[in-house]
Amino acid sequence: MKRLAIITTHPIQYYAPVFKLLHERRQIEIMVFYTWGEASKVKFDPGFGTTVGWDIPTLEGYPHSWAINTASDPGTHHFNGVITPGLIKQVQEWSPNALLVYGWAYRSHLKVLRHFKGRLPIFFRGDSNLLDEPHGPKAFLRAIFLNWIYRHIDYALYPGKNTKAYFEKFGLKEQQLAFAPHAIDNERFAADKTTEAAALRQNLKLKKSDILVLFAGKFENKKSPLELLEAYILLKKPGLHLLFVGNGELEEEMKTKAAAMHGVHFINFQNQSIMPVIYQACDLFCLPSKGPGETWGLAVNEAMACSKAVLVSNKVGCAIDLVKKGQNGDIFDCDNPNDLALKLDQLTKSKDKLIEMGNNAGSVIQEWSLLRFAEAIEKKVNETV
Repeated sequence: MKRLAIITTHPIQYYAPVFKLLHERRQIEIMVFYTWGEASKVKFDPGFGTTVGWDIPTLEGYPHSWAINTASDPGTHHFNGVITPGLIKQVQEWSPNALLVYGWAYRSHLKVLRHFKGRLPIFFRGDSNLLDEPHGPKAFLRAIFLNWIYRHIDYALYPGKNTKAYFEKFGLKEQQLAFAPHAIDNERFAADKTTEAAALRQNLKLKKSDILVLFAGKFENKKSPLELLEAYILLKKPGLHLLFVGNGELEEEMKTKAAAMHGVHFINFQNQSIMPVIYQACDLFCLPSKGPGETWGLAVNEAMACSKAVLVSNKVGCAIDLVKKGQNGDIFDCDNPNDLALKLDQLTKSKDKLIEMGNNAGSVIQEWSLLRFAEAIEKKVNETV
């Protein structure tokens, strides 16, 4: 059986189910090497402003190993946050047939790419895109640098069309690219939470006919929750409610702006086991991110798995792949200050139409599954090694 060493920074609730599935299916043998160090199991998240430890297991059901991180300021927020002098030896001792590296922008990950280039087939997973691409001399220098970076990999597993275009721009050829969808545990999010969702709506004092729009994530400029709040205030639409779930640096400003408005609700950060209830309680999910760096937006996958219509900005990486205008939601132009309010108004005219769009969303997202992600990895490894 072919052996694949997977290099990634820390346990993430979106990646762990794929690793578990790969291990269970036994089409290839895997070992996951975590490079941030064991301190990353529970960490302070500056975006949420709180310590986050996921309540869905992220370390069960697959083999993994911890690299010792000697960085003075460990973390994924800068290049020198991951320095693992023993990692290459750890990988060599496991004797893999190929490597899969998640992200290059850490000192040890780049060192691994450079060391094993030409020694083992190197697969790479990233989700960068060109939606926030800079222009001018800096962009030219960046392009030279990224072309050099991607010469160290043999194959890239891209999650969607925007990332494929990114890889092609920076030197990768069609034969080096393989589609491996960004995915979440669709079944867990789709599990019926009708009773709990109804209780949440009752706690929010919603009528059955009321329409609830949900934002779930960090209250930060990149995610643009203030723009959604301002669009809601502009509409002043009877029976329309807005729920913000999360925390972050914009929280005080948002609550101050919403204080005089009936129908705006706030709930603190909720962990993974509760989120299906939150999504199922809403009628429309909105991700209004303006970036930079909204590379995908997996919350959109989660909402669609709960059979909810979605409204996203054109700066959200998944929009081109997941959102079918008029069928399961819409896309607004974040450079047009009125477009968010316009699309929000159009989508919330009919609760029945939102239900229809939500059912369509649930059908679309079935193709974006953990199984398809695992199969893409297995196929590429077994074809190549």
